[in-house]
Amino acid sequence: MEPFIIDTKMIVLLFTTLFTGLLAGIFFTWANAITPGIGRLDDINYLCAFQNMNKTILNPLFFVIFISPLFLSFATAYLYKSHYSYIFWLLLAAAILYFAGVFLVTVMGNIPLNNLLEKTDLTNISLEDARSLRDKFELKWNNLHLIRTITSVLSFFLLIIVCLFRNNNL
Repeated sequence: MEPFIIDTKMIVLLFTTLFTGLLAGIFFTWANAITPGIGRLDDINYLCAFQNMNKTILNPLFFVIFISPLFLSFATAYLYKSHYSYIFWLLLAAAILYFAGVFLVTVMGNIPLNNLLEKTDLTNISLEDARSLRDKFELKWNNLHLIRTITSVLSFFLLIIVCLFRNNNL
């Protein structure tokens, strides 16, 4: 059995895997429990709850967890570019999945929807306007979030595979 050696590449790989896994867990929790749970609320309470959660999640710790895999995954692929070929390609696939399926979907899809909700004054909204806003927001946001959840979990899975087999000739 080969000794377990921790080098710079391994440290970067472990942090990439950790941050990607944390975000995949957050997204899974939202998809599995939070959005279905608040989906049971009436329109105004749903919109208020979502507005408040959006404000709460925008904090420095979440930002670090969200943005770190974007840079670390490509850095990790670069560090392993001369490693066994399958390891590099798995890392590159994980990075591309994260970039396209998490980062771009968030920036181009979820954030504009969040901004639409944020700019709405819910204290004086009519029931009809609340229904209309929810119709514009909920299904589209949830579908985009499902894409983020699946791609973050797939990226995390690929990183775990690399962690397990990085010293093997795949």
